[in-house]
Amino acid sequence: MTIMLSTLDPERAVLACEVLAGDPWLYRLEAGQTLRILDVEGNQAVDTLFFNADDPAERYSAQDTICAQGNLYVSAGTALMSNEGRVMLTITADTCGRHDTLGGACAAESNQVRYALDKWTMHSCRDSFLLACARSHGLLGKRDLAENINFFMNVPVTVEGRLTFEDGISDAGKYVEMRAAMPVMVLVSNCPQLNNPCNAYNPTPVRMIIWD
Repeated sequence: MTIMLSTLDPERAVLACEVLAGDPWLYRLEAGQTLRILDVEGNQAVDTLFFNADDPAERYSAQDTICAQGNLYVSAGTALMSNEGRVMLTITADTCGRHDTLGGACAAESNQVRYALDKWTMHSCRDSFLLACARSHGLLGKRDLAENINFFMNVPVTVEGRLTFEDGISDAGKYVEMRAAMPVMVLVSNCPQLNNPCNAYNPTPVRMIIWD
């Protein structure tokens, strides 16, 4: 785990907004801008995808990111790589210390398989991603949804190579910051998951803060 505090002043931010639990958020971040995702109440999972804003076919790649840093988790100092092997963003500050790259986004289908058949009607991160795509005026579509980062989510890997969903290691007021190396579209689903401990069974808002 790598903890690194930010030197940025929220009073100097150019944008600050709240994303409610279960809501999507789609925003164009320009090269050189910094985004902070703030865990307002603690233990909230924030499913996030990144795309080259000028060519969405280039997008965040979990495989390239893991290979480049030799670590399954991302934290301060991690370069988030694209599927073309280029740096999209760099994590410049992190008070949580570790974020998941493997757990993926919850969906109606996975909720049925993992929990119960009657969970298929529950709202999911995939639903939020698709809703944001529908509002993107053709910029993004269903085919663009690939592997995502789960900021603040705790998904340990067992010695057998299995994934387990555990209580989060974040807390109220913790944050992660990243600086864009290229213009990127940031697509977020503030996870509505109620069936595993990733949100402490109580999904809560997060705050997005951006600096030039």
